[in-house]
Amino acid sequence: MENRDDLLVNDSYAPMVNHSEEEGKAIRKKIWKVTALLSILTTLEIIMGIYLSSRSSDLWVVVKWSFIVMTLVKAFYIVMEFMHLGHENKSLRRYIVVPYLIFIAYMIYLIVMEGFKVGNGYN
Repeated sequence: MENRDDLLVNDSYAPMVNHSEEEGKAIRKKIWKVTALLSILTTLEIIMGIYLSSRSSDLWVVVKWSFIVMTLVKAFYIVMEFMHLGHENKSLRRYIVVPYLIFIAYMIYLIVMEGFKVGNGYN
């Protein structure tokens, strides 16, 4: 084992950094999987935005809603993987995720209702 100058011998965290090679490969594989999924979704959003922006307005509404859905999927996946919420028990995940889902649904409702009022000129 090589001497690393970034780990102190007396550091209490130093014993916890010893992973086997298999664990390291699994961690790297998971990071690449997450990166690939998020990159694919982002690329799909960009392609849809570039090629479908000049199409009919009915299609553009579908594109906007798909942007919202894909952004929420990416945010959920980031929270579950990078913030390690996916490794917690179900009840804790529900206590954290459900209030955000309710808030997001409420905000979408408010945005849509205000959009209709503005579109109708506050009749």
